[in-house]
Amino acid sequence: MVITDIKIRKVFDDSPMKAIVSVTFDNQLAVHDIKVINTKDKLFIVMPSRKNPEGTYRDIVHPITADFRALVEKAVIEAYEAKLAEELSAVSTDAD
Repeated sequence: MVITDIKIRKVFDDSPMKAIVSVTFDNQLAVHDIKVINTKDKLFIVMPSRKNPEGTYRDIVHPITADFRALVEKAVIEAYEAKLAEELSAVSTDAD
């Protein structure tokens, strides 16, 4: 399965949640609402989830293997960091 698109849908500045992302696989399957979280200066992703009647959360969709999870996480974080760099570049260009 190949990641064919990553869209950074929303970026947050003042929160541990840094972004909400959509990822498309093989131009056939889109997974929305993947969250980029920052804790203790480390970024990681949280898959979309739903709250159960018991008050706990359960992933709606998630990678089965650790290798695939690492691949998705790396790609999403790289896309998020590229988006931040793009925004920073646009701000510095506007300031000139």
